Parts: sequence; structure tokens; C-alpha cells
Amino acid sequence: MTPQLLGFYLVVLLSNIVQCVTGFAGTVLAMPFSVMLVGMDVAKPVLNILGFAASVWIVCRFRRDVDKKALFTMLIVSLPGMAVGVLLRNALNGIGSVLFVLLGVIVIGFALMNAVLFFLKRDTFPGIRYIGPVMLALGGVVHGLFVCGGPLLVTYASGRLKETNTFRATLSAVWVLLNGILAVSDAAAGMFTPQTIRTGLVSLVILAAALWFGSLIAKKLPRNAFLILTYALMMISGVSLLLKA
Repeated sequence: MTPQLLGFYLVVLLSNIVQCVTGFAGTVLAMPFSVMLVGMDVAKPVLNILGFAASVWIVCRFRRDVDKKALFTMLIVSLPGMAVGVLLRNALNGIGSVLFVLLGVIVIGFALMNAVLFFLKRDTFPGIRYIGPVMLALGGVVHGLFVCGGPLLVTYASGRLKETNTFRATLSAVWVLLNGILAVSDAAAGMFTPQTIRTGLVSLVILAAALWFGSLIAKKLPRNAFLILTYALMMISGVSLLLKA
């Protein structure tokens, strides 16, 4: 096992602990470091499968809480955006520096957006109902590109879904469908090589451990401290990608 692969597994563990404690940002935090460690062709399909697996578990547990109307709205707007993101990803394949810059800018943007919301002590921006469709479409594009469009969809959903279980279940149902479609697309593109499959299976075991450990931490430490750490790490990872490009 190479040092890069060990580093990737550590990123999977830590990012999903953060995901469990804060409720978001696991993939967007993991993706920049993962790309630098194992490359986009491994990071994207593996992190996508991890997101799919975690979301299936949540939907099975809270399936009665899914808001079907909100789910339909989010899918009908974000799916075309995701198709655009996949097309852009294919068009830019092989131009690594462009992808690094794009991902770096997106991650820094997410960090700043969520930091503003945090310091304003708000779950979402005022007037979200007016810009909501744009955020959903952009979230779909980013998800198709890098499997980390979550913060945009989370920001939209937080303005519409106020009950915790409904919020969690409905968003997870969105990830099940979006990530499931991406997994099929990745498989058709030949991204699931034997090495990627082995990496994914090990990562699923690490995911289970991270969710268990994260649930323990969530009971002991303040969520705000983890949020500040998350935004700082997102900024660092985004800047690192820009420097790498």
C-alpha cells in the first residue's frame, strides 16, 4: 500500500467524521485532498460511492420523512445541471490544471459562503426562494463535475425544509438518485478498475468506522468548533489546489 493511498484513507476517515458531526461538507472537504493524493479518476468514483452508501442508509432509516414535493423540485432542476457538469468534466478531461483551478475556486467559494452564513447565524440566505432554482442548477453542475455540489443544495434545502428528519431524509434521497446516476456514468466510462473497486471497498469499511466515531464526538464536542475547523480546512484545500495548478 502506497503512502498516497494511506493518505487517501485518512482523508476518508477524517472527512466523514466531520460530515457526521456537522451534517455537511464531507465530500467537498475530501475531494481536493483526494485528488492530490490519488487523482481525479480514483477520487471521484470512490467518493461518489461513499456518498451513495451513506445516503441509502439514511433514507432507509427515515424514509417516511422524505418530502416528495421538495424532492421532485430539487431533482427536476439539479439533474439537467448535473448532465452539464458531466459533459464539462468529459470535455476538460486531460486538462488537469483547469480542473484543479475550477475545483479550487469552487471549494473556496463554498467555504466563504458557509462562513458568512455561520457568522450571520443563519441557516440560509435571505431571499433564497428567488435564487433557489439557480443554486439548484449550479449545485447539479458542480456535482456532475466533482461530486461535491452538496453545499449549494444544502443551502437551498435549509430554507425550505425546517424539520430535521425531513431535511436529512429528503437531501439523502436526492444524493441516492444523483450519486446513483453518476455511479452508472462512471461505470460506463470504465472508471471502476480493479484497483478502484478495492479502494472503494476498503473506504466503505472506513466510512462505517467514521460514522460511528463521529456520532460519539458529536455528543462530546461543540458543533461550532467543528464548523470553524471545517471552513478553515476547506480554504486551505482550495488554495492548495490553486497552487498545484
